[in-house]
Amino acid sequence: MSDGTSALIQLGFVGAPFGVRGWIKLRSHTDPPERLLEHRNLRIGRGSVWQNYRIEASGRSGGALTVKLAGIEDRDQAQALRGAQVCVPRSELPQREIRDFYRADLIGCEVVNLDGLSLGSVQHFIESPAQVLMVVRGTREFWIPAVPQNLRRVDLQARRVVVDWNEAG
Repeated sequence: MSDGTSALIQLGFVGAPFGVRGWIKLRSHTDPPERLLEHRNLRIGRGSVWQNYRIEASGRSGGALTVKLAGIEDRDQAQALRGAQVCVPRSELPQREIRDFYRADLIGCEVVNLDGLSLGSVQHFIESPAQVLMVVRGTREFWIPAVPQNLRRVDLQARRVVVDWNEAG
């Protein structure tokens, strides 16, 4: 992220409006998803346009998180936020154990397979219904399931991720 947002960690993104009174659905990257709601103040935006929002109320609807943000009063305002990133400052997140990491920590890391072959670098993550996919781009693009069986070693100091993956998938 840029423009003063590099110290932000993305915890999800804004989904569809929920109702007509400004509620929105949130897609959470946290585990469990409700952990996102522990942060009452969020930074929401895209590109260089970011704004602070406070969660006034929250709930669930059919498995989706729903929130009412201060200042968002109708469906049109909620729709304008659709697709925006939901972030919090890194300083507000708990310290991770040495083996733990945030997805944002992996962006830009080199990815190599067990044979030492460089596959490229981590570009971003995609939430699929089945699992989280790590998008790695080098001479080709790979969508690697970001599951413990595939992520063999993460070295944040060396900015390197070792994966159990070959070019055939």
